Amino acid sequence: MPSTMASRRLYTLTEFQRRGLRHLRRASGGARSRFKSEMQKLCPIRLGARFRLGCVTRLAFALAHLLALSALARSPVKLAVVALPRQETPTDVPPPLRNLTLLDAERLARENQPQIRVARAATAAARARAAQIHTGFLPQVNGLVQYQRSTGNFAPRPGTVVPTVSSVSFAPSYDLFNVSLQASQLVYDFGQTADRQASAEAAEDALAWTEKSTELQILVGARRAYFQARAQKAMLDVARETLANQRRHMKQIAGFVAAGTRPEIDLVQAKTNVSNAEVGLISAQNAYDTGRALLNQAIGVQAEVDYDVGDDEQPPVEGEDGPQQALVDKAIALRPELVALDRQRKQQELAQRAIQNTLWPTLAVTAGVTDVGVNALNLVPNWNVGATLNWPIFQGGLAKAQEAEVTANLSAVAAQNTVQLLQIQADITQARLAVRAAKATILAADDALTNAKELLRLAEARYLAGIGNGIELSDTQLAFTNAAVQVIAARFNLSTARAQLLAALGQHDER
Repeated sequence: MPSTMASRRLYTLTEFQRRGLRHLRRASGGARSRFKSEMQKLCPIRLGARFRLGCVTRLAFALAHLLALSALARSPVKLAVVALPRQETPTDVPPPLRNLTLLDAERLARENQPQIRVARAATAAARARAAQIHTGFLPQVNGLVQYQRSTGNFAPRPGTVVPTVSSVSFAPSYDLFNVSLQASQLVYDFGQTADRQASAEAAEDALAWTEKSTELQILVGARRAYFQARAQKAMLDVARETLANQRRHMKQIAGFVAAGTRPEIDLVQAKTNVSNAEVGLISAQNAYDTGRALLNQAIGVQAEVDYDVGDDEQPPVEGEDGPQQALVDKAIALRPELVALDRQRKQQELAQRAIQNTLWPTLAVTAGVTDVGVNALNLVPNWNVGATLNWPIFQGGLAKAQEAEVTANLSAVAAQNTVQLLQIQADITQARLAVRAAKATILAADDALTNAKELLRLAEARYLAGIGNGIELSDTQLAFTNAAVQVIAARFNLSTARAQLLAALGQHDER
């Protein structure tokens, strides 16, 4: 027993009752009447006075034990009462930070995520390729300005008459100026250029839909990271509450141990629980910081984690509790991957037709003017017009090989389309089952949290009344913490499952 309690005497329940009877007999008649009236209020059933007194003294003894009573000086009775410590506000709560909502995270992901920018650049490049092919329909104009200095030695050629006097000399040399402007215009090529342009435009369209698919995947990743950070924030709140409860328990137990009503091992256990709760709080804070760092990565932002995530949850998805086939049909109509594959199929078909048309001739007209001479100030002008018919009669089987390549690409696109349909079926099934399981888990987890909270309250009351022990109190606190964590995990799973269902349906959001 501590030295501060050495001069005090502890009383059992029987001694407490006996001393109460002596003081009652010494009291005046009026005091005894008031005491009996109060006893009848506390013990209204018809019992003898001694039994009523026993009822009241048991209540008084339990109350005194609850407050860790007890010491009696030599003369009148004096109770040493240990005051229950007031619950203090945890000092580990950081100051308020700016709040990041789910809508903010989605907007930042659309604006900053580099994968979306890569997809947009690919679409822009395809658009430029289509524009390049379109230039085949427009006039082509080329200009040439040429200067040349050369000797004038005669070079005989087949069919020419060799001069009777022919000598070779490197001097003198002469100037030659050539200025020309040539223009050409495609007239008809049996649809080669038109089909190539249409194929390029279909490829552009396919990449545009692939861009939308990429945006969907980025959004679902950003939402998952947001909900993960939100769950870590809730875990941090639970850790703070657990630490505050453990500190409160330790102060209460310290008072009981100081009063001699509890063994010292309870205080050691309470200190251990506080230390474990502090470690848990540090881990929860680190997990929350890590979650926000991963959220920054998901939304494409390079910044500090000096913000707080909001309490947003993913709203219900229309039809999430309906039949699965209705969701699958909706996904088939909306998924951008299927539209992109359809545009790829169209691209390959147009490319195949363009290759087949290369077997036919191409007709073009040309026109030009020239200025040629040895004196730049006295050039001789000329003009020309003409037509060109280019017909590739034999190319070594090039067109046939190109067509075989396109046919193989079409087979690959058809197979990818089947794979995507199977993937949609699986995505819808998994997301729908995850939503259903998360809803059921939330109901069970909420019940478990309610029961764990009540169990902790009862354990605290039992400990304060002297009929519980420190191990029971620690176990119930741990059960309450685990139940709170289960609720957080269940709500995280529901939000992420709904976000996944939105992506499986091909929808950006439900708002």
